Amino acid sequence: MSTCATVSQELDEPISGTAATATTWLLLEQPGPWGAKALTSSHLDPVVGRALEAAAADTGVRIALIRRPGRHADPASSPVRQVYAAHTVPGNVWLHSATTEDPRELLGLDFTALGAGDPRSFGSALGGRPHTGDPLALVCTNGKRDRCCALLGRPLAAELAASGVEGAWEVTHLGGHRFSPTVLVLPYGYAYGRVQAHGIKEILHGVQEGRVVLEGCRGASAWERPGQAAELAVRTAAGEYAMDALSVTRTDGAAPRWEVTVAHSDGRHWRVIVAQGASLPPRPESCGAAVLGAPARMDVVAVRELTTALAG
Repeated sequence: MSTCATVSQELDEPISGTAATATTWLLLEQPGPWGAKALTSSHLDPVVGRALEAAAADTGVRIALIRRPGRHADPASSPVRQVYAAHTVPGNVWLHSATTEDPRELLGLDFTALGAGDPRSFGSALGGRPHTGDPLALVCTNGKRDRCCALLGRPLAAELAASGVEGAWEVTHLGGHRFSPTVLVLPYGYAYGRVQAHGIKEILHGVQEGRVVLEGCRGASAWERPGQAAELAVRTAAGEYAMDALSVTRTDGAAPRWEVTVAHSDGRHWRVIVAQGASLPPRPESCGAAVLGAPARMDVVAVRELTTALAG
């Protein structure tokens, strides 16, 4: 039987504008197996998981569990866990790291401030500081949510780790199982799908140079889906690959049609028309789905650079 990822690729389903949305990502290391809703169905205390979900609601913060690639039994070694927070909005991009022996310490974070790009509570609650290591490559491997994530994600994560990518982690959920293997790159928050190890290495090299790789890019998590598609369309049209160069400054309209304004750090602006369509013919949106679906797609209808007067 074909997997949802195989069918999506065979039907050439567009990948732009499909990234999960979050202004800030909060990542907690949790070894061992994960259930479909990992914050409350893993070896993390489910009381803590539910409290974290409630604290992050409507703040722009998305919480995920991470683990090092490899065997997933809980280790009998140190209880120290790695924690990361990354803000992805251009002009204030940062990645901080910390360690904790007690995940309840995360409940001391100011989630509203984190979502807005203020890392101070991360430092005060966890002793966190700016991360000075490699960018992170988070590979979705949670087979309890969709088998494609396990079948395609775990080998990719293992290959990255074996080849010396220090920032490689497995992650619980990035959305879009049918684009597996899916990867989120932090701190800039660009998501990728249908990628292989050599592609991820190129992407990480680009991050170190402050450059976006567009091939396989689903969008930047800082923006809602129409903004993701619009920003990528402007990058393509303008040949602009600098990470911090573009921002989505305004989105007018509602489904199925939006007018998105994309601004360049040098003062240029573009108006992008994005229309929501349906991916046809119907296909499984995830493995094991009882019915076929027609996933929403973001189609860029027009990209127009504005004059200074129109932009204002």
